[in-house]
Amino acid sequence: MKVLVAIKRVIDYNVKIRVKSDETGVETTNVKMSMNPFDEIAVEEGVRLREGGDSEELIAVSIGPKQTQETIRTALAMGADRGIHVETNDDVEPLAVAKLLKAIIEKENPDLVILGKQAIDDDSNQTGQMLAALMGWSQGTFASELKISDGKANVTREIDGGLETIQINMPAVVTTDLRLNTPRYASLPNIMKAKKKPIDESSPADLGVDISTRLTTLKVTEPSSRDAGVIVEDVAELVDKLKNEAKVI
Repeated sequence: MKVLVAIKRVIDYNVKIRVKSDETGVETTNVKMSMNPFDEIAVEEGVRLREGGDSEELIAVSIGPKQTQETIRTALAMGADRGIHVETNDDVEPLAVAKLLKAIIEKENPDLVILGKQAIDDDSNQTGQMLAALMGWSQGTFASELKISDGKANVTREIDGGLETIQINMPAVVTTDLRLNTPRYASLPNIMKAKKKPIDESSPADLGVDISTRLTTLKVTEPSSRDAGVIVEDVAELVDKLKNEAKVI
């Protein structure tokens, strides 16, 4: 079985986000970038499937500028066998990402595609679902547990009422939740080995995909600051403030 994992280069989750002065987006110049945390979980799950004998090859795919190769190298250091980089300096929306992944899937013919359920920079939570629709494949979203057996995938997913376990036919698209696993840290020997692993390069034009944007960002603003709290004298005053000022009861 061949597994393909899609990863994204985003602003590191420890970095405080700063909005540009012209309010057209967030500041990315001289800002630390890293792999999207949900995609790290996807890579880890792919590595575990290979280590458990459920797959023979793990491919890491990413779309973005030249620096995105650093993110792919991180996935290779975690245990991916090879990488594919679709280079573009343009912003790529979820539908375009799904179309690019579809073109790559048609070339690579994987049995399973794993993605993070969302990216922390836009929180779209759309690419996995769009990809499954374009491919006509089964999908299991928000996976907190994944087991492969007899050509089927058993996916445990979180829903409002608790946990739901579904069985889907392969090939399939699975998106990962935070509780699926804890990603490993890449060891120094594996980091050195990753430098020698191959990364195939292509462009959206090579794949025949139009990545023109369909959405226009009107404005990006900082969230409003919270007012300082107050200490109340008794329960009656607390109830009064919740009812008349906060208007939550």
